[in-house]
Amino acid sequence: MDLKGIYTADTRRYDDSQALYNRCGKSGILLPKVSLGFWHNFGGNDSYERSRKITHFAFDHGINHFDLANNYGPPYGSAEETMGSLIKDDFRPYRDELFISTKAGYDMWEGPYGNWGSRKYLTASLGQSLKRMNLEYVDLFYSHRYDPDTPLEETLQAMADIVKQGKALYLGLSRWPLEALKFADKYLRERDVPLLIYQGRLNLLDRSPQEEGILDYCAEHGIGFISFSPLAQGLLTDRYLNGIPSDSRMAKEHFLKSKDLTPELLKKLKAWNEQAGKRNETLAEMALSWILSQKSVTSVLVGASSTEQLEKNMKCVHAEPFSSEI
Repeated sequence: MDLKGIYTADTRRYDDSQALYNRCGKSGILLPKVSLGFWHNFGGNDSYERSRKITHFAFDHGINHFDLANNYGPPYGSAEETMGSLIKDDFRPYRDELFISTKAGYDMWEGPYGNWGSRKYLTASLGQSLKRMNLEYVDLFYSHRYDPDTPLEETLQAMADIVKQGKALYLGLSRWPLEALKFADKYLRERDVPLLIYQGRLNLLDRSPQEEGILDYCAEHGIGFISFSPLAQGLLTDRYLNGIPSDSRMAKEHFLKSKDLTPELLKKLKAWNEQAGKRNETLAEMALSWILSQKSVTSVLVGASSTEQLEKNMKCVHAEPFSSEI
């Protein structure tokens, strides 16, 4: 791979399509079972050449869904700026093969209009996102979180209008409670802009979308589901099975806290790791394949700091079915 020259995608990138893709709910969209998230490792403080290397590898292996949000970085907006550079430098010829998503809902700029779910914020944020990413439209636009104070009709009508204006092709919700999801689903269907997908945290340690009935609702109503944090910030890997590495997120108290690794949790992780070994998988591979085996799940959203890490995670698409519940 010559990062200094013109990028040419691997001609065999869709050879494994049958194993790699899932249909997203009842729609025409197929998403890769493993999608690439830009939450970490693609911001302004990260190596652009590394970002190029990872995204080249992903696309060369059929991962054509890149997931962003307005405030991914750091600093805010910089992950989208990286995406914009990637479009300009490498992916413009392949734009119609890519499925690019972004979101708005968390704090982005100062003042009352840079947060939550108002029409003004959502519209302005997506306009900024498109400029940063050098795009005319995104394939998928999410409400990044439920806003308890803005009328749902305002948020949802703004999103429906965004589709009708051609700024997004599909709509998604992230981390909305079940009753709000039901309202949104009905509201958007009545306006001929059906909800494509729901993004929630689902992993072996956090099964709340199952427990709350969200997975069941998505399955019954033809809505896809994509899991973020599928490896629980690294807990569901072999990284912490024998202590806390000095260069880890937990050692730096960054998202993970050392107090969270209780003896009870460590015992559970080691038991799962042993179970994964019996399946000839790593703990991470088993954790990802478990999510993909759940009702209505379309994709798992993984981050990557290297092509090697991404390659390991991609092995989950070939995992054996589960014979019993974990």
